[in-house]
Amino acid sequence: MIDLHMHSSFSDGSFTPEELVNKAVELNVSAISLTDHDTMAGVPRFLEAGARQNLQVIAGVEISTDYKGRGMHILGYGMNIANPELQQSLDWIRAGREARNMEILEKLNRLGFIMTWEEVVSRAGEDVVGRPHFAQTLIDKGYVKDKYEAFDKWLGHGKPGYADRRRLDPEAGIRIIRKAGGVAVLAHPFTLNLSNTGLHSLLLELSRAGLEGIEAYYAEHKPDMQDLYLKMAAEYDLLVTGGTDFHGSLTPMLRIGFGFGSLNVPDSLLEPLLARISSRAG
Repeated sequence: MIDLHMHSSFSDGSFTPEELVNKAVELNVSAISLTDHDTMAGVPRFLEAGARQNLQVIAGVEISTDYKGRGMHILGYGMNIANPELQQSLDWIRAGREARNMEILEKLNRLGFIMTWEEVVSRAGEDVVGRPHFAQTLIDKGYVKDKYEAFDKWLGHGKPGYADRRRLDPEAGIRIIRKAGGVAVLAHPFTLNLSNTGLHSLLLELSRAGLEGIEAYYAEHKPDMQDLYLKMAAEYDLLVTGGTDFHGSLTPMLRIGFGFGSLNVPDSLLEPLLARISSRAG
């Protein structure tokens, strides 16, 4: 069992990189990747912790892009962290996130949810502040009971506390990952809410731009979705990956490797991915 999609305290997760590694070892997960949102700041610690535990770990990132007005996430695996264009692009995305965060704070305050920026930051760990940290602040202050209520009523797309932010286009995200020596993978395709025809068109378009994989195994993919994405991967000659999208305490029912209980990303998916990463290094 492997888990190639998780977040640390450098993004919007509650576990440190070291805690993610330790938990994966405890659960007998054979390989993991840290895919924080728009940052690779936690990756060096993650790789060091994996080496100490003799666990297969892969440097990763989850890049925010925009596809026809909707958010699309592109996972990158095996990049050279020191690549200047990669880091400049991630810095540009995060700068846009910071401006968006100020707008969210103002909107929530106007809605009667009294909180300060310092309170939100205190829930963000080492790095990137995101909507989950606003959600946690709302929970801690008793305004909502859980993150689902926070997003469904206030922070989700189109809700009163939502604010948009700048993103790369998907082709740029893919290009940056590839230029840094990485493998670009479409994350959790079900979140795009596309028809089968629409997803076929998208995969054709992105494959031509250099997309090399699709996240077919995912904690929230239903069996029919998973089967569909596996068929599409074969049709477009894409690598298959999978993961839980683990965030820690914000989703306490979600476990590394197991998702909500039934997820089992096959170990057999690891070798083709590592081979592709290795071919870039060579």
